[in-house]
Amino acid sequence: MKSASKQYLHHFLLKPHKPPSITTAHLRRLTTTPEPPPPSPEHQSTQSIITQLNTTDDWPTNLHHQILTLPHESLINISKQFNTSSKALQFLQFIHDNNTPSSIHTSQSVSISISQSFLSSLFQTVIYLATHEESQKHMPISDLYNLSKKKNILLTPRSAVMLIKYFFAVNKVQDSVLVYNGLDPDVKTIEVKNAFLNVLLKCDRFDNAHQLLDEMLQPGEKFPVNEATLNIVFAVLVRRDMDQKSEKLVGLIPKFGDFGVFPSTIMLTQLITKLCRCCRNDKAWDLLHGLMKFGKVETASYNALLSGLGRERNYKRIKLLLKEMQENGVKLNVVTFGMLVNHLCKSYRVDDALDMFKKMKEGEGTDGVPIKPDVILYNTLIDGLCKVGRQEDGLVLMKQMKSEDDCVPNVITFNCLIDGFCKSGEIERAQQLFDQMSDEGVDPNVITMNTLVDGMCRHGRTGNAMEFFRKIQEEKGIKGNVVTYSTLIYAFCNANNIERAMRLFEEMEFVGSPDARAYYGLISGLTLAGRPDDANSIATKMKKAGFQMDLLCYNTLIGGYCRKKKLDKAVEVLKDMEEVGVKADNVTYNTLISYFSQNGDFDSAHKFLKQMIADGNSPTAVTYGTLIHAYCLAGNLDNALNIYEEMLNKSKVPPNTVIYNVLIDSLCKRGRVEHALSLMDEMLQKSVRPNITTYNAMLKGLSSKNRLRDAFRLMDQMTHQACNPDFVTIEILNDWLSAVGEFEKLREFVQGYQVS
Repeated sequence: MKSASKQYLHHFLLKPHKPPSITTAHLRRLTTTPEPPPPSPEHQSTQSIITQLNTTDDWPTNLHHQILTLPHESLINISKQFNTSSKALQFLQFIHDNNTPSSIHTSQSVSISISQSFLSSLFQTVIYLATHEESQKHMPISDLYNLSKKKNILLTPRSAVMLIKYFFAVNKVQDSVLVYNGLDPDVKTIEVKNAFLNVLLKCDRFDNAHQLLDEMLQPGEKFPVNEATLNIVFAVLVRRDMDQKSEKLVGLIPKFGDFGVFPSTIMLTQLITKLCRCCRNDKAWDLLHGLMKFGKVETASYNALLSGLGRERNYKRIKLLLKEMQENGVKLNVVTFGMLVNHLCKSYRVDDALDMFKKMKEGEGTDGVPIKPDVILYNTLIDGLCKVGRQEDGLVLMKQMKSEDDCVPNVITFNCLIDGFCKSGEIERAQQLFDQMSDEGVDPNVITMNTLVDGMCRHGRTGNAMEFFRKIQEEKGIKGNVVTYSTLIYAFCNANNIERAMRLFEEMEFVGSPDARAYYGLISGLTLAGRPDDANSIATKMKKAGFQMDLLCYNTLIGGYCRKKKLDKAVEVLKDMEEVGVKADNVTYNTLISYFSQNGDFDSAHKFLKQMIADGNSPTAVTYGTLIHAYCLAGNLDNALNIYEEMLNKSKVPPNTVIYNVLIDSLCKRGRVEHALSLMDEMLQKSVRPNITTYNAMLKGLSSKNRLRDAFRLMDQMTHQACNPDFVTIEILNDWLSAVGEFEKLREFVQGYQVS
């Protein structure tokens, strides 16, 4: 047979022969997709077995024989094609029960030898099907896990990952921990560790996560950290608020470099930015320097730290970091310089910002390659110059800006300069710049208009501001916004032109919703104009518009009603204030105590004093002084002195000059000069300096009792304290001393003084 084959092959290769003719059928077979080869008998057998296993629960004996004679690969393929996890589990149980130490094939029985890894692979399929089913109708996942331990079936890394993730998804984190802790060390691959680490971090178990990372970062670790590990850690750190636990994880990141794992520039920049915004500049500094030794830090990450240091105004570290950038060959870019210039300008270190700008243009810190400044950098410098009152230098810089290619001043440039001139009161120069904008083809915006309107209003040119506003509306088509109207309303209220302010407020309601400043401007203006009821109507509108009245607004209304002696209305405002949860302060209570006591309603005044203390507001010198003054005016000097004693003994508030003056004047008017003198001595003991009002009251009281010796003592005291007499002093002493023949003493007293 072999000889014949050899002869045929020799004949076919050496003897010339005519090629076979190509028919249409041949061409059709060559030009169409070849038909797939018929399935092998083994494949047909496997498909038949899968169909039977999926459609029946009671497997016949002949099917058992067919299953057990298949190779392992076919058995694994069968397990993957079950409809449910319960079928796959039944199949696993069948394989497990027919497992023997060695293969035996007899006519009576068939069994197979199965390795642990094979059973683990089959069990992995069961877990996969179970964790992907909508509900575990047949066997819970926890029971499956317990079954694997009972049957001594080791988990594969994939099985472990699925179980860890599943238990986390159903809020059984402790089961995830049990799964991980029960794994064989060889099964704890990097994929398993990463899955477990992710669960720990998401469940805020940072101490356990830190311990796991420590293990993965040990030298010689079989399954060390990889890029996926770093991504898991970064995702949590960027999302989470910074605290001590987070900071401990940040401290581990440089250790990843020992395993050749480094964060991307974007990731590192994000984390440094977050640390700096959370006031953790020291941690950001340590993180950056921990990675710098690997040479894996780029300019963007340095810029993020420079920005944080700039906000902190830590110029010592900024200087050091810039030096390190140069030493490490990291090139500064326009963003770096722009950021530094911005922070220097915000700190009013404009000269340092100009030096930085000069270095950038000369190429210092960039290997001698000059960096061309952009419009943003020029605008930052111009704004910084204007904020320190150097508008002229800003104009020079704008001219320099025009000399640059493709660097044309824009509306922001002009707005900065206009704002600077407006704040310095040079309104005409600001208007000239506004006209220059049109000449250079730069369209003004609503900010330009608002800046000029605000500047005019601040410098008492509200009428001009109104004319400019109407003019720019007509000529430029720029409509005023809430800021424009609020500024004008506030200015007209301060100028006591309430009617004009009201008309603007009504116009504003058609243009857009008034803001809190507009409402408060009207409330304040109407109150000062003695129209608290109208102010209260505006306050009602304010609340309907969704704005919450603040303490200042309520105090303004209460003060307005008190000045008009509408004390009941003032109390109503106080009640409304308490209902909405705005807590009254000392100003609120002092206003009410003052006007109720002046009105003679001391019971109400004391009621508010008690309420003031109950609300946690300590009475002030104004509080006690108001009551003392009111009692003195009402002729109730004893009650005034009682308040004074209460102030000395129960409060920590020392009496001031005004309170002493009120009491001394009242005592002297009622002939109680001795008591008044003791109060004046007490003033000096408490280091409260008497003023001319104190001395005039005392001298007038002494003159009524003709107590010359005490008067001379006080006159010497005035000279010693350099307290200049006024016309009231001279009038009192002239009438008294002339009448008693002591005119020479008066002449010596007033000699050298400029009587006010």
